[in-house]
Formats: sequence, C-alpha cells, structure tokens
Amino acid sequence: MVKVAVAGASGYTGVELLRLLVGHPQVDISVVTSRQHEGVAVNRVFPSLNGFCDLVCEPLDVSAIAAQVNLVFTALPHKSSMDVVPGFLAAGCRVVDLSADYRLNDKATYEHWYQRHTSPELFSEAVYGLPELYREQIKGARLIANPGCYPTSVILALTPLLEQQLIDARSLIIDSKSGTSGAGRGLKEGSLFCEVNEGFKAYAVGSHRHTPEIEQELSQLAGFDVRINFTPHLLPVNRGILSTCYASLVKARSTAEILAFYQQRYADEPFVRVLPEGELPNIAHVRGTNFCDIGLIVDPRTGRVIVVSVIDNLVKGAAGQALHNMNLMYGFNETHGLGIVPTFP
Repeated sequence: MVKVAVAGASGYTGVELLRLLVGHPQVDISVVTSRQHEGVAVNRVFPSLNGFCDLVCEPLDVSAIAAQVNLVFTALPHKSSMDVVPGFLAAGCRVVDLSADYRLNDKATYEHWYQRHTSPELFSEAVYGLPELYREQIKGARLIANPGCYPTSVILALTPLLEQQLIDARSLIIDSKSGTSGAGRGLKEGSLFCEVNEGFKAYAVGSHRHTPEIEQELSQLAGFDVRINFTPHLLPVNRGILSTCYASLVKARSTAEILAFYQQRYADEPFVRVLPEGELPNIAHVRGTNFCDIGLIVDPRTGRVIVVSVIDNLVKGAAGQALHNMNLMYGFNETHGLGIVPTFP
C-alpha cells in the first residue's frame, strides 16, 4: 500500500486526482493540502467526494507531510512546486509534479517562458512523464514531470510520424482546442460563464507556454530542432482537448498506410485508441477517462496528413497520467484506478 499526499487538492486537477485515487486498490490517501481551505474537510469543498474522502485540508508543511507518505502529487501552480519539491525529495519521498516546473530540460528556456528557477539541478533527474515514450525511465524515477495537457495530445498524435520519418517536421502546424477547466479553478474574467458560453476564440497565439514543451519532445523524436506553429483555442465546454496536426508527407502514402504505422506503434498501449479509417475522434468519447483517441486522414491533393487527437485535459492531460506514472513507479498494473468507461452523452 502506497501512502500518498495530494498537495493542492482544491483545484480541478486536485479533485480529479482524489476521484481517481479513491478507486485505486493499492493507495492510501493520507494527506490533502489547501491553503485556501485549510481546516475544512475536502468533501465540504467538493461534495462529490462525500462518502469517498473526508480528510481535512492541511497546510503545506513539507516535513510533516513527508513523515506520513511515500509519494506526493504536487498539483500546484508553477513556481509553487519548485518551492517544495526539493524538500520532499530530500526527505525521501517520490514526487509526481503536475506543474511545468520540471518539464523543460533547459534552464534558460524555462526562464524565458516562465520565471526564474530555483532548483535547476533537478532538471537532469526529472523524467518527462509520458508513459508511451518514457515507460522504462519512469519506473525508476524519484521525480516525474507530468506533461501538460496540450503537449500530451500533440505528442501522441505525432509520435509515429516522427519516429518513422514520414513527414517534413518543418511543416508542422498545430491547432488545438481546450475546455475551460484548462484555465484552472481560480476566478478569471476570461473564464466566466458569460464570457465563454456561445463563444469560441484563439488565445496566446504564438506565445503559449506549452510551445517549448511540445518542441522539446518533438525534437527528441525527430532527432533535430523542431519549430512549430501552435495555436490554442478556448471551447465553451467544461473539459476536453482536440488537437488537429497538419504536416507534409515526405512521400505519397495512403490513409491506410499511415494508419498501419499508428496501429503498430500503439498496439500495446492501454490508453491510446487508434480509430479505423474513415473515423475521427470526439472529445465526448473520452470524457472522464485516461484515453487518447487518434484518427487521421491523408489529403492526396496537398500531400499532407491531418491527425486529430482528443483527450480529457483533466485526466490524460493531468491527473490520470499522474496516476499512470505512479502505477509504473511502484510496479502496479498500469490500468489500476483508471479502468473507467467514458461518460456519454
């Protein structure tokens, strides 16, 4: 039995972690923290947890928490994670960090897109927590940098194409759309119901902070420095990400031929579902689950392949992937706590 803490339990990712962890047969949730709701039972903050978790939200005291648990999920904002992760590691805990603080390999790149980093010495130790790419490294890691939601959808969509050198990586254009929960639970004018409902807009065009993370991992796959055009959009829905990726093929191939590479690459991956020819994914079909659904079409007129991937941004894009990483770290069945059928409609 692994004793875990959820640091930052009062956000959307925190409650999603708790929702999944209470169903895990080999986990004991020992501590939950929340600065905003300190001293309040977490099932009062989230009535959906009634009958499942009644722990009282504690302050984020590293030494007190480390004395009680084996693993800490840090569901904290950027900068807040780097303030506590080194302490948890020094105290002997393993950490799955859901912020961006340890996802990038280069200190200068991180500081250009985020802020000053206070523990860059951990960059070389942190393992990027995308199981489909780094399964073996994750198993022995102390620190997992859980991927961002947009990067997860994009990297999985493009991995077979880059591994098999089927596309010109310089031609990549990525168009992604996310539900409003991706903006977090904090009060923001742009996330208010009246601002989002019946609207649809692009944002952070050319400047979204997930750009360097996507480029880093695509460059690893391609074997050279990849630069992309990445445009995110805000959907008037609660959850879900749909990414449409466009690239030029290096030689003419049919949709069936490209699909065969995807089916082979993901045949043994429990959470990637490659759709048959003629079908494209829908965010409604992965809601509440750790699945990534992928479909694609080759446009012979332009010589381009168009790949569409969908995930639930709070599960495969955050909490579910974190739980998958924990399962790998402790040698559990990879699907424990994640065997959920999507809700529909």
